[in-house]
Amino acid sequence: MSVAKVTEIIVTSNKSFEDAISKGIKRASKTLKNIKGAWVKDQQVVVSGNSVTEYKATLKITFVLN
Repeated sequence: MSVAKVTEIIVTSNKSFEDAISKGIKRASKTLKNIKGAWVKDQQVVVSGNSVTEYKATLKITFVLN
C-alpha cells in the first residue's frame, strides 16, 4: 500500500506558462521525493503596457510518502 500527499505551489516565468510549470516541477523535486504527477489549478498573467510581463501557474503536486 502507498500513501500520497498533494502540495500546492505557485510559480512564475517571464517566458511562458510551460516554462513556469517546468521550473516549478524542477524546484519542487529538490525538496519533494517520489513526485508522481502534477496538475495546473490556475493560470494568471501580469500585464504592463498592453503586454504580458509575467506568467503565473498554481500547481498541485502529488508525491508518494516513504
